[in-house]
Formats: sequence, structure tokens, C-alpha cells
Amino acid sequence: MMPKKPEPGTAFPSVIVPQLAGDTMDLGKPRDGYDWKLIVVYRGKHCPVCTRYLNELEEIVPQLKELRIDVAAVSADTEQRAADQISQVNPSFPVGYGLSIKQMQDLGLYISSPRHGIDVEAPFAEPGLFLVNEDGELRMVEIANVPFIRPQLTSLVGGLRFMRGMTEVFPANGTYA
Repeated sequence: MMPKKPEPGTAFPSVIVPQLAGDTMDLGKPRDGYDWKLIVVYRGKHCPVCTRYLNELEEIVPQLKELRIDVAAVSADTEQRAADQISQVNPSFPVGYGLSIKQMQDLGLYISSPRHGIDVEAPFAEPGLFLVNEDGELRMVEIANVPFIRPQLTSLVGGLRFMRGMTEVFPANGTYA
């Protein structure tokens, strides 16, 4: 089944997942002190490309913080598998785990079966990146079916800096019907 990509300019779905630091997090809700949220979905422990991307993400967190953009990452991994991988990143942003198949579908993600990964226990989400504004609207969507097609993060920061610096609201592109 083909995933239905979420539409820019619409409400980001409510996706609540457990967080490695304990408690839970609502992926679309920024933490206090932020008004936008960048959500990065990664494949999981079996993916060294994901570990590199999460490390690159950690490098741009200070720039995103200046723009009042919160960051979170999430995978379908179990708590232990997520903790093992995240220990190689030591991120300053919250990391969720345990994305369900239903949640992956709600986000429009491609889902792969264990046969598409090495050392994988269950179906997992392929990469996704979402930007949610202060009104809970989806402003940017990037969904891939392989780990090596992802936005280049320094370019992303430049685009976000441009969006945040505008005097009018940046439109939700890609909404022509």
C-alpha cells in the first residue's frame, strides 16, 4: 500500500510516543520556549546512515534553537535498541521510540519489513522530516523510501532562517489543487 503523504498547510496528526528520557512526547508539539518543531523520523539501530544523520542534526541544534525551532527524533525501535543507537549520538534533543505501524501510516511514511534491513526485529519506518508551525500546521514534508535520500541539513537551516525572517507568513508550498 502506498503511503498517503500528509498535506502541507494541514494539521499535523497527533502522534504520541514514549521518550528515551522517560515520559512521552507529542511529536507535533514544541517544548516550552519554542514555537515551531522539526521532527526527524529515522530507520533505527540497524542504520549507520541514520546515526550519521542524527549526529549532523545535533550539530545544527544551536542554530535551530536561535530560530525557536524545537527538534525531536523518533524511530520504531524498541527502547533498548533506540538507547543503544542514541548512545552514539548523545543528542541534546528528545528521542522517541516505538512508532507503531498505524502511526507510521498516519505520518505517510514508507514502511519496510525486516527483510529490508540487517539486524531488524520488526517493520520499521523509512526516513521522514516534518516541520510544524506554532498553529500545529505542517509546513514542510520530506518522506523517503531509502536512508540516503534526506535533506542536507545546512541547506535546511538556511531555508528555515529565510522563512523565520520573513515579515509575512511563508506559504505552505505544494498545495495547488
